[in-house]
Parts: sequence; C-alpha cells; structure tokens
Amino acid sequence: MSAPATDAAVRRRALEQRLRERILILDGAFGTLLQARGLEERDFRGDRFREHPSDLAGNFDVLCLTRPDVVAEVHEGYLRVGADIIETCTFSATSIAQTDYGTADLAREINHAAARIAREAAARYEADGEPRFVAGALGPTNRTASVSPVVEDPAARNVTYDELRLAYRTAALGLIEGG
Repeated sequence: MSAPATDAAVRRRALEQRLRERILILDGAFGTLLQARGLEERDFRGDRFREHPSDLAGNFDVLCLTRPDVVAEVHEGYLRVGADIIETCTFSATSIAQTDYGTADLAREINHAAARIAREAAARYEADGEPRFVAGALGPTNRTASVSPVVEDPAARNVTYDELRLAYRTAALGLIEGG
C-alpha cells in the first residue's frame, strides 16, 4: 500500500472511531464568509489571471489558486471554533461549472489546491491531539441532465451523463491528489 493510501486509511479509521464516540461538527457556509470579505476582481485574478479574458469575480473556487491565504483563513476560522470536519472550497470546481469563467481546464488543479489548503489547515489544528478531517466538496453544476432547458423540446438536454461523469471524475481525482 502506498503512503498516501495508508495515510487515507489511517484517517478513515480515526474518523470512524470519532463517529462512534460523538457527533462531529461540520464547518458552515463557506461562500457566505468569502462574500462577506468584499473581495474584488483583482483578488479573484491574482497575478496568474491578470490578462484572463473573462471576469472571475464570484468564482470562489479559483481563490484556491489566486488567494489561498483567504481560503485558509476561512478554514481556520471554523477549526478555531471547534469544527471537526472542513469542506474543500470546491462547490463549483467542475469543468462544467468553471466553463462560465473560461477556467474549465483548471478544474483538476483547483480541486487539488483546495484539498491541499484544507488538509494543511486541518493539520495545523490537530496539534491539540484531536484529529481534524477534510471532506471534498462536489457541488452541483449549472447544467442539468434531468430537465430540458428548452420548453418546446422536453427531450433536449444541455449536458450528457458522460460529460457529467467526466467532470465529477476529474474533480474527484484532483481532490484525492490534493490529500
């Protein structure tokens, strides 16, 4: 068994043990706390996306690449007040949802960075002997395979099952690779 797989198995056993002992506390509304910070377009762009052709404001997931410090601060705020489990900042980090920002090709990288940021924050708060856990967040996309976007054509869909499967697989692989 490789080291990352062993580490994941150890964390899983620790999580299962903690769940037998007590109710665990999950973090809260991540996006709301980011919105309250009053971030501007330049925060979302950072240096890396200075010349990016689309607006990035509102793409909170891209902050994992441009403002990891802000993402880590939100995680640490929840950990300070007793969260046992923090979720990655990846609610819309699929290639499908990122298409609106012109960043679809960055989905795996965003998920990887988000998992790493959350895992590092959790590790900083394990110093008190209490384990902290990271849950990879896979939110909905802005497309639906169950309802037609065209009233006149009930069979029409703007995304296929295979596209959704690939988008979620890519996001999940990034989360796994990020820890």
